[in-house]
Amino acid sequence: MTGGAEEKHPQAVVVGGSIGGVCTAHALIAAGWHVVVLEKSPAAPTGSPTGAGLGLEPLSRRIIDSWLGGSKFLDEATVPLEIDQNQVTDEKTKATRILTRDENFNFRAGHWADLHSLLHDSLPPDVFYWGHQFLSFHVTDDKGSVSVKAKVLQTGEVVDIVADLLVAADGCLSSIRQHFLPNFKLRYSGYCAWRGVLDFSGNENSETIAGIRRAYPDLGKCLYFDLGSQTHLVLYELLNKRMNWLWYINQPEPQLKGSSVTMKVREEMIKEMHKEAERIWVPELSRLMKETPRPFLNVIYDSNPLEQIFWDNVVLVGDAAHPTTPHCLRSTNMSVQDAAVLGNCLEKWGLENLHNALSEYQATRLPVVAKQVLHARRLGRIKQGLPLPDAPPFDPKKATLEDCVQLQQRNIPFFGFVPPTHGEPPHQDSPQLQITQGYDDNRGAKQDEGDDHGDIDVLPDHDREVGEGRRREMDDQMQWNEGLEGVLRAGLQSVDQGKELQLAFLGEYITVFEEGGFALGLSCSRDIS
Repeated sequence: MTGGAEEKHPQAVVVGGSIGGVCTAHALIAAGWHVVVLEKSPAAPTGSPTGAGLGLEPLSRRIIDSWLGGSKFLDEATVPLEIDQNQVTDEKTKATRILTRDENFNFRAGHWADLHSLLHDSLPPDVFYWGHQFLSFHVTDDKGSVSVKAKVLQTGEVVDIVADLLVAADGCLSSIRQHFLPNFKLRYSGYCAWRGVLDFSGNENSETIAGIRRAYPDLGKCLYFDLGSQTHLVLYELLNKRMNWLWYINQPEPQLKGSSVTMKVREEMIKEMHKEAERIWVPELSRLMKETPRPFLNVIYDSNPLEQIFWDNVVLVGDAAHPTTPHCLRSTNMSVQDAAVLGNCLEKWGLENLHNALSEYQATRLPVVAKQVLHARRLGRIKQGLPLPDAPPFDPKKATLEDCVQLQQRNIPFFGFVPPTHGEPPHQDSPQLQITQGYDDNRGAKQDEGDDHGDIDVLPDHDREVGEGRRREMDDQMQWNEGLEGVLRAGLQSVDQGKELQLAFLGEYITVFEEGGFALGLSCSRDIS
């Protein structure tokens, strides 16, 4: 990748080979770029000791399908999540009561390792550089290229790779982000999550599996959220006879060692977790957890939304760009959509206009991910019964129906549609691939003082950094998006399943595509510059 005369494609180095990195490779290759992914792991994973379940929304699935050449591959690797159900369990009587039930959820569930393998195995064989640990980078004075140093772990050799673009997909503890934002710190949520996947193949008729199916009868198509007193648990079934569970527990921030948010757990910690599970949850669930081998503990962090995610020839994607809590199934979906938007912008502007491409990517993604990260933060605090800035702690035993509605996943900002970016031309051949979003305003309150349960809020005030012209542009776009949302939601009531509908809005025609309650605004020629 030193740029020989025969190489005509622009070149990118992606640091980090997890979901964000492999998605970025797909998107940039589709945009005509030559890509190398640096990953310190020695080889492609055949499974992951810390990998677990994930959920994919329709938009992300459409993007992945476009990379794979059809929907059958992803459909065969995932199972439907048609229902989003929140319920409360009384720890004394073990009685359960449904709080909310959404039967038009339309997600699909998969295992991290399955999705990664599917995406990795469909890339050209020379894309991934396994066993390469990122060391440093340098952008040339003329901003024409970026030089990346990596260590080959097997030999100790240090290699120098020169490219046009460096993409940081190195996770929530990103060292590349830290280079530009040396004072950046993650925000501890106030809780950790025990996680596990039970493989019950060969034991389909065991009392454990029969019991869990009696207690949670819609497993196989339902995303269960079970709430207790200042705690909650997530349960859903995966492909190939696996049960995935997560249990969130409020506690002071633990001391982490190394560069991972996954804690090493001792046997006595696991035994104590099992004991607490028996006290809080129904016996069928605590038995499932007890029979799950090698449960692990994640420390849950997020961050206040960033105001900048690119510098010169360097751009952030995935958890490096927007660390988030897991409550809205956002991490994977945001990574997929980051990659798609970045690829679209690079293809649209070309290497000669790299700054414009990265500017549009940043302007397109930041308002969307900012709202989603903050919504996930709030939802986590609600379900954990932690203090809120504008309401008393949520008590699932006393909550009204109105209180419970806020638990649903479809309250995620931009859940029902994705507003198109300005200047995006119609794309009638593949309408589902117009994966671009518009500005939205995100003013927030001053950060509250933290406690053992994490800081409460919100977004730093953009007015400190954003010029008045930019502010007017964002306000203009926010008003346009709000009007567009109303039009799209009205159109969604009229469009048939799997069909398209054209709506007139401010002199433009916007295509709405409906699938399972998702309206996607796809065609727009507006330019607000």
